[in-house]
Amino acid sequence: MARRQGKEEFEQFVAGCADDLLRTAYLVVWDLAGAEDLVQESLFRIARRWPRVRSMKHPAAYARRVLFNLALDDAKRRSRHQSELSRSEPQERSDEAAALALGMVEAKSELMGALAELAPRQRATLVLRFFEDLPETQVAEILGCSVGTVKSTTSRALERLRQKIGPGRTENERLDLQPVYETKGAQQHEPGTGS
Repeated sequence: MARRQGKEEFEQFVAGCADDLLRTAYLVVWDLAGAEDLVQESLFRIARRWPRVRSMKHPAAYARRVLFNLALDDAKRRSRHQSELSRSEPQERSDEAAALALGMVEAKSELMGALAELAPRQRATLVLRFFEDLPETQVAEILGCSVGTVKSTTSRALERLRQKIGPGRTENERLDLQPVYETKGAQQHEPGTGS
């Protein structure tokens, strides 16, 4: 009886968080198939620990942490595979998958390409800070680093985006990145403010 109840609770948990985990995973690994594998592995690990996880105050936050740890541990292999794919697949497919994964986020393909070129930890930091709308302290906890590291990584990642999408343009002509970071009605953030 308790086992069946635990199974039903886990299934409800998966139904409630799987789409968000997939969107987040895609933004981190920039490959839909890789994101699906990452979510599946994360949920498998959570299922093995479900009796302990279900008693946690925020099991979805734990799932996100597992996902990010798996993504960052496997970043070198995945980025090597991704670079091989990007040579053989047209950019339009990546843009279509990004538009599908991001849903309501309207972004220019130039920005999406620039995001895809960021280092995995930089991309993970931006996803957590701006797409997941988490404060720097939570990002630091999930990534296992200090708040200062989150701030500096965010700053470097944003500057790298600006360089990639703005070379040859005046400051006034550069794309405004801030609206891209809005999701689900979240307020705009100023990088490095801790909110």
